[in-house]
Amino acid sequence: MSDVLATLGARSVRRTRLEAAGDWALTFPTRARLKFVAVLRGDCWMLVAGQPPLGLSAGDTFLLGNTAYTVTSRPDVEAVDGTPLFTASDQDVVHLGGAETILVGGGIAFANDDAAFLLDALPRFMHIARQAPSAAAVVRTLGLLEAETERPGPGSGLIMARLAEILLVEAIRAYVADHGEESRGWIGALADRRTGGALRLLHGDIAHPWTVEELAVRVGMSRSAFAALFTRRVGRPPLDYLTYWRMTLARRLLEQGAMDVAGVAARVGYTSQSAFGHAYKRVIGHSPRRRTWKV
Repeated sequence: MSDVLATLGARSVRRTRLEAAGDWALTFPTRARLKFVAVLRGDCWMLVAGQPPLGLSAGDTFLLGNTAYTVTSRPDVEAVDGTPLFTASDQDVVHLGGAETILVGGGIAFANDDAAFLLDALPRFMHIARQAPSAAAVVRTLGLLEAETERPGPGSGLIMARLAEILLVEAIRAYVADHGEESRGWIGALADRRTGGALRLLHGDIAHPWTVEELAVRVGMSRSAFAALFTRRVGRPPLDYLTYWRMTLARRLLEQGAMDVAGVAARVGYTSQSAFGHAYKRVIGHSPRRRTWKV
């Protein structure tokens, strides 16, 4: 998780707060970001396409991937676009008639076009209930965030940014612990001892000349059984996943500008610049020498 978030240039973005009472409903469009919303007080409903309405209460947290959603006092209330309300708010707080229900939100944005690597590995909507078996750390972090929000002091902006990042990662941990077996992608694969072990090996030594047979032996499986399990859980064969992650890392290193193409190729496990260039173009869509990153 740390490896992926760092490579994708993950950073905490604007924190928001919604205080509402009576009948209200706000809808928000699809965005390539990972967002959390936590209910500090009261009750509300979450509406996401393809899923039944979900009632939420104080202490509940949910994570949203690349999806549109509506948050509302009742499922039958007609929704209005909530984006302009927060765009126009200099204080990052929106008031809708009272404070019976209070929600705080925040999220993680990404520095480049590789956000799909993480977003595709997560469900579009993840609910972590306060009483969930693995939610204790989420609840503790939420309490700290609530206290800082209610009684800000010197450095509150920095503290809340870090707490937002911690809350998001703790929420993912809790979701994987309680629902990992149900999830596709590498997030779900982490919950399995064998595929999770293989992923840790790959990410721990990205330049190693891994083979499917070596990975299978290291996690205690036959080659064919391991390849089938990894492909089913992660969504890609082991070496295809390795190439995809190597090129994702390579693009990030090239964007940072501290290494030349030869250095990046060696960093991700290629002794041949030509082979690296072919793999990079196949995955990323253009030559590694094309300077598309910001300086």
